[in-house]
Amino acid sequence: MSDIETSTVSEEGFASTSQVGDFELTIDATDEQGPNPNAVLVADYASCFLPAFRVGGQQRGHDDLGKIQIDADADLDDDDDLTGIRFAIHVEADLDDDEFDEIVTRAEGICHVHTALREELHAEIEVHGGAF
Repeated sequence: MSDIETSTVSEEGFASTSQVGDFELTIDATDEQGPNPNAVLVADYASCFLPAFRVGGQQRGHDDLGKIQIDADADLDDDDDLTGIRFAIHVEADLDDDEFDEIVTRAEGICHVHTALREELHAEIEVHGGAF
């Protein structure tokens, strides 16, 4: 038996609905009925990296980072293939750059999406402490 099972269906056009456990997600290559697959991938990456960042902080002795927000942006080539992803991570806690660098390094090792992507698509990351 697989660890993850999904079912994706498209009745017509370029939109599809994926069943993931008890959740349903609509993805549309034309951005009409839902976000496009590249946007979903970028959002998925950020939504994986954020808890990994929090765990990385805990593992480095920073149990309360407070509110964390990731603003992600990405570049596409002429074929609409992703060529770059960047994260600006805003953290309520005001740590120094070395502490944030340690947390980022640990988060990169924890985030499963980061591990799954080809290296040239790993996010370029900036962290802004004392952000809220």
